[in-house]
Amino acid sequence: MFRKFNESDFESIYKIINSAAIAFKGVIPADRWQEPYMPEDELAKEIAAGVVFWCWEEEGAILGVMGIQDIKDVTLIRHAYTDPTFQRKGIGSKLLKHLAAQTKRPLLMGTWADAKWAVQFYEKHGFNLVNEEEKNLLLKKYWNIPERQVETSVVLSNTQVERLLAI
Repeated sequence: MFRKFNESDFESIYKIINSAAIAFKGVIPADRWQEPYMPEDELAKEIAAGVVFWCWEEEGAILGVMGIQDIKDVTLIRHAYTDPTFQRKGIGSKLLKHLAAQTKRPLLMGTWADAKWAVQFYEKHGFNLVNEEEKNLLLKKYWNIPERQVETSVVLSNTQVERLLAI
């Protein structure tokens, strides 16, 4: 079942994010990896910055989490993770469809360029990779990330990005 994150979910979400993010270790550039992947203070900052997390819960346990954040004229899909023991069971797909239905704005998703499984997941759900020039412009316009992360990331969109870049 879907439900919005509440403060009592913080520890569960923190654990899911960091256990699922182990898949990035050795895939993303070593200088972008840290342990834990998302420290508690960083997760708290994301929530304070307006990332609204939604949870997939079964039998009282949170099995997946995905955030949504309105920035300017778009909605970003943020921090999408499923408990590793429950991956490939449709939880991420359910969360993505649910979050996409929450907005009429264009959706953008950023992820690591070398996380091919993540790129394929979003492509399977109708997102398209934007070209390198558009990616750089979009990441600088809608995200607040270090230059090194811009270099090593991709952006996927469910809309034509030329309109977003013209604004």
